[in-house]
Amino acid sequence: MTRFEHKFAAPLPVHSGGVVIVGAGLAGLFTALKLAPLPVTVVSAARFGEGASSLWAQAGVAAALSEGDSPEAHAADTITAGAGIVDEKIALLMAREARERVEDLLRFGVPFDKDLEGRLSLGHEAAHGRRRILHVKGDTAGRAIMAALTEAVRRTPSITVLEGFAASDLVLSDGRVAGIELTPVDGSPYAMTLAAHAVVLATGGAGQIFAVTTNPREARGDGIAIAARAGAVIADAEFVQFHPTAMAIGRDPAPLATEALRGEGATLINARGERFLRAIHADAELAPRDVVARAVHREVTSGRGAFLDCRGLGTKLAEHFPTVSAACRAAGIDPISEPIPVSPAAHYHMGGILTDSAGRSTVDGLWAVGEVASTGAHGANRLASNSLLEAVVFGARAARDIAGFGGYVAAPTRKVEARISAPAVSHSHEAEQTLRRLMQSHVGVIRDEASLTEALGMIAALERETQGDARLGNMLLTAKLMTAAALARKESRGAHFRGDYPQANEALARRSTFTLAEAEAIARDSAPARRQAVRPRVALHA
Repeated sequence: MTRFEHKFAAPLPVHSGGVVIVGAGLAGLFTALKLAPLPVTVVSAARFGEGASSLWAQAGVAAALSEGDSPEAHAADTITAGAGIVDEKIALLMAREARERVEDLLRFGVPFDKDLEGRLSLGHEAAHGRRRILHVKGDTAGRAIMAALTEAVRRTPSITVLEGFAASDLVLSDGRVAGIELTPVDGSPYAMTLAAHAVVLATGGAGQIFAVTTNPREARGDGIAIAARAGAVIADAEFVQFHPTAMAIGRDPAPLATEALRGEGATLINARGERFLRAIHADAELAPRDVVARAVHREVTSGRGAFLDCRGLGTKLAEHFPTVSAACRAAGIDPISEPIPVSPAAHYHMGGILTDSAGRSTVDGLWAVGEVASTGAHGANRLASNSLLEAVVFGARAARDIAGFGGYVAAPTRKVEARISAPAVSHSHEAEQTLRRLMQSHVGVIRDEASLTEALGMIAALERETQGDARLGNMLLTAKLMTAAALARKESRGAHFRGDYPQANEALARRSTFTLAEAEAIARDSAPARRQAVRPRVALHA
């Protein structure tokens, strides 16, 4: 059985010197399973099986499995959606390895939907040219996949799960990662350092940096921050995908009304009952997510409101989309008889730690997989249901690379002493909420030079005011990277829309890459000293 360890003052029996994977979502667990029987320690901030964005994924896994479809067609759709900066070799590699990874998931027990003849059922989602989305009971793919992998991990004796800890920094030796520093998420005064042959960051996204998000509370951008401090190159940080149909019912995180609903015929209307997408894009509700998100944003900010009209689905809604139906019922909405209020919400970060096709970062000994990584597969705008696919494709590739890296020799298990540390500094909840409101209003669906410059000044002020708060510091650092990259890209492309540069500039059709030092230079150059001396006078309070 897999061992589960918790934080104690006593020594902890973990695989120090083996592989440490930070994050227990789909990417982290799949990588750990693919590394078996090598010793692996998986670090989970939340209780094992909880807290990962993968759990919340309602759509599914994209794979070209049907007759008439092909990996080449899947890659072409991915490249089109990515608005000119997808790494085409990576997109094709991912599409070609999809079938093998789906077979892995089936072996791990994932109950993908099948038709009456036992064949895998394939759904249709925006910007896909074919029906190629594997679902589980319509909108429960993430939860079902995570349940299957969690159980598989429990059965794997080479994997130790360490709960209740978050990564605070990487340990470097001669320029190479040699371990990772961990601190308890509950603020108790114990910390530890795990030596490691290899560290894999699978910490997920950064949606919680924004006030309106579909991401769980653990998605704070920690992985990007600690990698950047270690010298890793960060790519495409400006590209944050806002899901157009988060349910606007006052919950944080916001429940998601899956894109699959529009694939099955649901429409977007305003308070007047007008289908506003038809005048904007030929594919209407199935247009690329960035187009739909901006259209919904305009309706909401204009006062006309935006609503997802599922009334045409009838009883099919409850049967095929139980998660959405349950969220509606909890909010007092009957989607059979009334439209669902929606608004855009920070959903997926295309940017992250720059990696190659094997998941290697630019820092020796550090790999990254899943949403925290930037492989180049998504470009400026992720194609629906490619994220879960990317997690398993590159999780498997990273595992294979680590197993063969540098003549890997499994280190013997030994005790690692937990040490008493000074109590963590924790600043007020208000500072975090100020940052989230700032990012939503100034670095959200539509940005411009004035809003981005003001955001950088505010982030600098918050950094000074909250020194010593490591977790908030990580959020601020990742926010700075996003904002600096958005300021540097003087065009609109995919999910990055500049109101002052509303057109794409083909001369800028390339990925962005920044080190932390370069991002900080952009921040310094953009904001006069007087802006950084005081908080900008903007309405950031609820």
